[in-house]
Formats: sequence, C-alpha cells, structure tokens
Amino acid sequence: MTATTTTSDPRIHRRVTQLMGMPVSLALRGRHADTTQGRRAWDAVVAELQSVDRTFSTYRPDSVVNRLDRGEIRLEACPPEVSEVIALGDEAEDQSEGAFSIRRPSADGTTHLDPSGVVKGWAVQRASRFLAALDDTDYCLSAGGDLVCRAATTEEPWRVGVEHPHDPSRMIAVIPVRRGAVATSGTVHRGQHLVDARTGHIATGIASVTVIGPSLTWADIDATAAYAHGVHAADWLRTRIGRSSLVVWADGTTTTIDGRPH
Repeated sequence: MTATTTTSDPRIHRRVTQLMGMPVSLALRGRHADTTQGRRAWDAVVAELQSVDRTFSTYRPDSVVNRLDRGEIRLEACPPEVSEVIALGDEAEDQSEGAFSIRRPSADGTTHLDPSGVVKGWAVQRASRFLAALDDTDYCLSAGGDLVCRAATTEEPWRVGVEHPHDPSRMIAVIPVRRGAVATSGTVHRGQHLVDARTGHIATGIASVTVIGPSLTWADIDATAAYAHGVHAADWLRTRIGRSSLVVWADGTTTTIDGRPH
C-alpha cells in the first residue's frame, strides 16, 4: 500500500528512512513542509521509532520484550509502554474472539511473547503526535505501507493507493483520507505469515484486508485480526463500528464494509 500524491507537487516535501526493518516515509504539505520545525518533527519521529525498536524488536536479543519473554526481567521493571502494548494485545485477543494474539506457541509447548502485531500501528500513531503539533501543516506518515494522515490546510485529501494482492503493480482502490489511518494485512510482501491464533493454521480463502479508521493502532490490529478470520473476515469486520474495510478474497472478488455509524 502506498500514499499516491503528485511527486512533482512543489508543496509536498518528502523524507524516507529505514526503521524497524521497514521503510518509513513522511510527506509534509503546508507551513512547515520545509522548515527547521518540520525537520525537527521528523527527527523526533525517527528517534521515537528507534526507541520502540530497541524496546520491542523480537529480532534483537537485547530488546526489552525478549528479555521479558526469557524471564530475565519482570514486567514491573520494563518501560510503561510495554504494559500498554501488552494490554492492547490482550484487548485485541478478546475483541477478535481469539483470532489475534501476541502470544506465539512454540514446538516445545511453551508460548512466547510477540507483540509485533500491535507495535507497528501503535508506534506510528504515537510518533505522529510530533507532526500533529505542527501548525498549518498536513502530513502523511507511512511505515511499511500502513499510514496515518492529516489534511487540515486544504480541501485536497491525501490519496492512499491499495495494492492489488494478486498484482502489486496495480492498485485495487484509491482511498481519499483527510484525517485518519489506513492499514492493510496480506501476504504479498512477506509470504504466508498470518495465522489464526485459535488454531495455529494459516488463514485461507483471503488475499488482503484493508481497514480505514481514526487510529492506526486499531486499524492495523483489525486488519491483522480480520485476515486471521479467513473466510469469516467480512462478518467480523461488520462488528467493528467506526472502521470501514475492503476485503479482497483469494479469487480476486472484493467485499466493502462501511463501518461508519449512521
């Protein structure tokens, strides 16, 4: 998924770097698109996500979450953000009827803490506060294709393109976003890594799920949880009031869910 804006538009200034194992990019438009204040806000976003990676990465043996999982430290000794993320994971497991979980079973019958399904959306939404503090400035912050946007200074929304899961060179939809978040879960870039936590089996019958909502924290969680529901994804998404969704099935057909309250 990508934010589709006119690259030659002189009003838009872009920045990109690699963080948390994925590309993180920013498009700024308005008063602080190319000012010292705008650049400092980007630097603060980068520093925030670097700190999140040190705390939550499951690929770093010295990360806080891995040390917690190995029993080297207690939850009370961790930064408060760890408790916040675990609480979000537990809430998501409950709301998803168990399809989503931050606890991963291993071959020896034990479980391991893996909050990755919560961390990206939560971290990017949290880091966007530095951009929200920029007056008269629009932003679109993207991490691995999931993004949070604000367009307050113009009638022109950000246009978010959703990749076709069977052909990433094409867009299956373009979503105008003035304020909110868009997240997509699928297997086109990372392979078959999404499972139903209730069974441990890879979800079937589904190609991708895109969720549009007010917060990237829950848009990302809901996209992952819905994908884990497989053929029942649309039924579950209809219970998520306040989010709209696009489900692409394995055969290429689509289902759109308007979750806005009426």
